[in-house]
Amino acid sequence: MSKQFIKLDHKLQFPHAEDALIDPNGLLAFGGDLSVERLLLAYQSGIFPWFSEGEPILWWSPDPRGVLELDGFICSSSLAKLARSGRYQVSLNKAFAAVIEHCAKVPRDINGTWITKPMIQAYTDLHHAGYAHSVEIWEGAELVGGLYGVSIGRVFCGESMFHLRSNTSKLAFFYLVRYLKTMEFHFIDCQLQNPHLATLGIQEIPRRRFLSKLQQAVSCPAPQHCWQAGDLSLS
Repeated sequence: MSKQFIKLDHKLQFPHAEDALIDPNGLLAFGGDLSVERLLLAYQSGIFPWFSEGEPILWWSPDPRGVLELDGFICSSSLAKLARSGRYQVSLNKAFAAVIEHCAKVPRDINGTWITKPMIQAYTDLHHAGYAHSVEIWEGAELVGGLYGVSIGRVFCGESMFHLRSNTSKLAFFYLVRYLKTMEFHFIDCQLQNPHLATLGIQEIPRRRFLSKLQQAVSCPAPQHCWQAGDLSLS
């Protein structure tokens, strides 16, 4: 087991995720960069960046891990009613930049947002490379909710969501789950569980089990047309 946190340099490598045992919250390493290549290696290894303005890049692999088995999604009666109402339109990858900008403005804790300008640029680069994706909720021409995350193989790693109307972030998640099921994805990595996510069916599993599931999922390529931008309707 590591005796100290690892400082990353220019080499494209990470310590094993299990080395995060040194920190109860899962902090594994610091430094490095936010290049597309490093981010892809991180997600494939069960590691993700999370840091505030003024901090070095911090890399995490928490234990336990929050995951959603797609068949375990909990859809409340009110959310199901909203989905049936036809009040909102849903799209995929049509407004990634707007979604991440909205997510960056969501009030967080006293440390402010972790979606800093470097993070926005990094995930925008991932989007252009075909790995970061968004689901958008529209009311007419106005973007009123959405989410974004990273997809490798048949796992979707959720990053953040926002809403400008009641329950529109949950609605985006609802459509994401339904869409991923049609594409035969394995699960959604939600990183850390919280009371809000628990109401949607997200559960905690041991990191070792998560890493095993992750390797199976990333080894299965998603369909080529999976993330093509367009309207999303599964009714």
